[in-house]
Amino acid sequence: MNVPIYRVVRIVVACGALAVLTAGCRQQVADSTTSNSDNVARRSAVGNESDNVARRSVVGNDSDNVARRSAVGNAFQQDSDSAASVSGKVAQLPADGSDSSVTPVSHNRRAQYPRLLSEYALFDGAISALQPTEGVVQYDVNTPSFADYAVRQRVVRLPPGTSAKYTDFAALDFPVGTIIAKTFYYLHDMTQPDAGRHLIETRILWRQESGWIGIPYLWNEDQSDARLALAGGAVAVQWVHKNGEPRSNTHIVPNLNDCKRCHQNETMEPLGPKARYINRDFEYAHGTENQLSFWTRTGLLTGAPEPDQAPRVAVWDDPTTGSLDDRARAWLEINCAHCHNPQGPARNSGLHLNIDVHQPYQLGVFKTPVAAGQGTGGRLYDIVPGKPDESILLFRLQTTHPGAVMPEFGRSLVQDEAVDLIRQWIAEMPSATSAQAAGPT
Repeated sequence: MNVPIYRVVRIVVACGALAVLTAGCRQQVADSTTSNSDNVARRSAVGNESDNVARRSVVGNDSDNVARRSAVGNAFQQDSDSAASVSGKVAQLPADGSDSSVTPVSHNRRAQYPRLLSEYALFDGAISALQPTEGVVQYDVNTPSFADYAVRQRVVRLPPGTSAKYTDFAALDFPVGTIIAKTFYYLHDMTQPDAGRHLIETRILWRQESGWIGIPYLWNEDQSDARLALAGGAVAVQWVHKNGEPRSNTHIVPNLNDCKRCHQNETMEPLGPKARYINRDFEYAHGTENQLSFWTRTGLLTGAPEPDQAPRVAVWDDPTTGSLDDRARAWLEINCAHCHNPQGPARNSGLHLNIDVHQPYQLGVFKTPVAAGQGTGGRLYDIVPGKPDESILLFRLQTTHPGAVMPEFGRSLVQDEAVDLIRQWIAEMPSATSAQAAGPT
């Protein structure tokens, strides 16, 4: 039988297509089997992680704090090198670092950082005295962020013969090799500052060729040094508060990845050493001097104008340094704007709290939240002028509830003094009608 050639071609093509389809189906079955196996393994891992979570030992009796730290994905694992002797009792994860919220840190990565804070040679004498050595400059900021009533000492060291470049708004442009260290401690008695302190952690920011990196260190129990703590930790602290009453808390030490939560927008950078924050007086050994002037005079900074020509934020709790609006905006920027800015992690919320924002809607006036869930507290708008108790912003500063607390990282207590400030700021805002008329842009 003679079969036309075009029919032969059709039969061959059809057979080839059938073969490809069959192979594809077989591959899909294989892939599905593999995927199902992977899913089973993952579910098993999750089950194991649940068991691990159940076994974690957390310091203190504040179960809400434990839930909150879990909600925001904090790491509680103490680095194995510092687990033996740390400052206070430390909540730890399993030694294998099985917390799924933490990117595992390799031994090679540990090896590239100094294992002890003393290896940076930032301080003279007993390191616990925090006495800056030659070439290390201590500084302070006008309005600091809230850290559960911890006090902080800030120092910076630039490579010899180098200077930072002045910038008006962003962080000063520090040269490669710059080290910034911020040490957190609690006074034993806030009513008697000279009664001693408890050193908790030191956070290092190190400028490298590739950019800034953050490295956490945890002070040991005898306060003789701080050890590398890439996986962070949680330390039980107690103190006498400024009203004379005893207080306690669990201080969270961030892990290596947590540093990016606050310090990284488009790139990772310091938050405190900006002209508007360090444009203030400081008590040096030789006497009082403006920090911008001192840094310029000693060659630490180039290109800076005279202090009265440079920007300056108000001191949030000092009415002599600015208006109510100035002080409230300063507090909101340092505590919230690292996320709530046009380039920050919370940019999609549309709530921008950086100091240069002046449009009421962007500040939250009659702005509905994008996705706040239980974080609204049953309120409709971020800010209702004249009505702080109807404003979501105030609610989020007053709560410590998981999923609602703001800032979501770095605090587990309410800063009552700041709540009073923001309450007054909202209460004294212009009338609702004129504010609402501004609308979104």
